[in-house]
Amino acid sequence: MKSQPPDNQVNVLIAIVLSMAILLGWSYFVAGPQMQAEKPRAPVAGQTGDASATSAAGTTTPGIAPADRLTAATPATRAEALAASPRIPIETPSLRGTIALKGAAIDDLSLTRYHETVDPKSPNIVLFSPLSDAGGYFARLGWDASGKPVKVPGSDTVWTAKTPGPLTPTSPVTLEWSNGEGLTFRRIISVDDNYMFAVTDEVLNQGTGDVALRPYARLFRFGAPTTPSVWIQHEGLLGVPGDAGLHEITFHDATANPAEKFEGKRGGWLGITDKYWASAIIPDQKALFDATLQGEAPSPGKGLPMFLAEFETEPTIIAAGSVASVKTNIYAGAKQVSLIENYQEQLGIEKFDLIIDWGWFYFLTKPMNHALTWLYGILGNFGFAIMALTVIVKLLFFPLANKSYISMAKMKKLQPQMESLRERYKDDKPRMQQELMQLYQKEKINPAAGCLPILVQIPVFFALYKVLYTSIDMRHAPFIGWIKDLSAPDPTSIFNLFGLLPFAVPDFLHVGVWPIIMGITMWIQMQLNPPQPDPVQQQIFSWMPLIFTFLLATFPAGLVIYWAWNNILSIMQQYYITRKQGAEVHLGANLRRTFAPLLKLIGQRSESKG
Repeated sequence: MKSQPPDNQVNVLIAIVLSMAILLGWSYFVAGPQMQAEKPRAPVAGQTGDASATSAAGTTTPGIAPADRLTAATPATRAEALAASPRIPIETPSLRGTIALKGAAIDDLSLTRYHETVDPKSPNIVLFSPLSDAGGYFARLGWDASGKPVKVPGSDTVWTAKTPGPLTPTSPVTLEWSNGEGLTFRRIISVDDNYMFAVTDEVLNQGTGDVALRPYARLFRFGAPTTPSVWIQHEGLLGVPGDAGLHEITFHDATANPAEKFEGKRGGWLGITDKYWASAIIPDQKALFDATLQGEAPSPGKGLPMFLAEFETEPTIIAAGSVASVKTNIYAGAKQVSLIENYQEQLGIEKFDLIIDWGWFYFLTKPMNHALTWLYGILGNFGFAIMALTVIVKLLFFPLANKSYISMAKMKKLQPQMESLRERYKDDKPRMQQELMQLYQKEKINPAAGCLPILVQIPVFFALYKVLYTSIDMRHAPFIGWIKDLSAPDPTSIFNLFGLLPFAVPDFLHVGVWPIIMGITMWIQMQLNPPQPDPVQQQIFSWMPLIFTFLLATFPAGLVIYWAWNNILSIMQQYYITRKQGAEVHLGANLRRTFAPLLKLIGQRSESKG
C-alpha cells in the first residue's frame, strides 16, 4: 500500500494543526468564561451609596440627580421600587410593564415572547427595572435649563396622567406637569406592537419671556450581567453618534476608563446591549446633539457599577405664548434582525443594524443569518435549516472542493512516479524538488489542494458560530429528540450513559450524542486516505477526531450538527470523486487494519469456545 507524498502530507498537517490551534484558542477564550474579568462587574446586592459617588475619572457625573443613583433612600428590592411610585400599565403583544409617574421614567419592562429557560412556564425575561439595591435599568427623558434658571421636571417630579392607560399600540398616554411659573410640560408616549416607543415632549410657554431649554434622553443601568461575557460578542455601552461611527465600550472598560464624549453630532443612536437584549435612545436624526457613554466603578459605599448612555440636543427656544416639541424614540427589547432592519429603514435611523454585533466575518455572518431565517420559514425547524444551509454552502464551494479532491486523487495515482523520483534524487534535494514540481505541472496538480477544504471551512465555521451564539432566533430553538436549544451544548453525556445513570457529569466531561457523531464522521473521513508514513503524523491524525469530539462538546449543538452533517457530505463527495478518478479508496483497508486486533481476538475466543 502506497502512502501519501510527504509534501502533501505536510500541507494537510499544517492546515489541520492551524485549525486545531484556532479552535482551541476559540474554545478557551470564547466557550470558557472569563471569570476574572467579570468579577468587578457582578452586582453586590444589599449595598448602597451616596449621591456624590464619582466616576472612574474622579469627577462627579453631571446632570444626574440623586434619585437617578444609589443613595441611602434607595428601595431594597424591585418590588419596593415599583411600589414607590404611581404607575401606568404597559400592555402590548411583546411587552408588559409600567411607566412610573414619579419622574415619568420607563423603568419596568418584561418581554412576553421570551422566557428565562426553555420551559414556556418559566418567568419572562425582565429587561427594565426601577432603581433598587438589586440594580436598576431604565430610560429617562427631560429638559435642562439653558441660560437663566428655569424650574423643570426632574426625577422626583410626580406627573399627572391625563389619560388613564394602559399604554397599548392603539392607545397612547399623555402625562402633564406645570412648574407654576408659566411653563406646562406635556409628554405623549406611544408604543408599537414590538419594542419601539415614541416619546413626544411638548412645552407650553404661558409666561412673559422666552425660555431656552435643552431636551435630553438618558439610559441608566446599575449592575452588569451576572453571566460571564465572551469576546465573540460585544456587551456593554455602544452607539453610532453621527459621523463618529460605531463606538463600543464593554461593561468592564466603561468603569475603568474616562467617559467618551461626542459633540455636535447629527443622526445615530446610543444604547446598552447584552447578548440577546438591547436598549437604545434615538434622537431626531436631523437634530444636533452632544452624547456621552460612561461608566462608574463600584466604591466602598456603592456596591453596583453604573452605566450611562445619554444625549442632549441643541437648545430649543420657546417664545412666550408658543409651544415647542421634540420627539425621541426608545428601543427596548430583543435583538431581532428583521425588526431592527425595518426600524432602520422606516425611521431612518443611521446604522441601527450595528446594534447587533456581526463580527469580523460580517460579510458571511449577516447573509448566513438571513439564509437560516429564510430556510426556517420553509422547513419550520432551525436544525433542519442548518442542515439545508450546509448543503447550500457545499454546493457553493463545490467547484473548489471538487478540484481539491480530484487533485488528491491524482496525487495518489502518481505515487509510484513520485517515490521513484525521491529514490533517484535522495542525495540531491533541490533536484528532487525541481523534478517533483515539473511532474506536478505536467499533470496539472496543486500539491496544496488538500488543505483548501479545511481552510475554506474555517471562516464558514466561525460565521455560523457567530450566528448561533448571537441570533435571538436560535435561542431556545429545538431540533429533534433531546436537543431543546440549538444555541446550547448537547445536554447528554456518554459518561453517565446519556442520562441513564443517576449522577451529574462535570462540564468538561459533557460529551453528548452529537459530538460523538461528529467525531465518528471525522474519523471515517480520515480513513478515506492512506496511512501516513511518519509515525508522528499518523498519531496526530489518529487523535484528531477524539480531540475535536471533546473540543466541540462545549460548542452549541447547532454548530456540532453542522460539522457532523458537513463531514457526512464530504465523505460522500470524496468517495465518489476518488472512485471516478480511478484512484484507490483506502477506507476498507484502513478499517481492516484498525480493527484487525479486535477481529483476531474475537476469532480466537470463538475458536476456543468451539
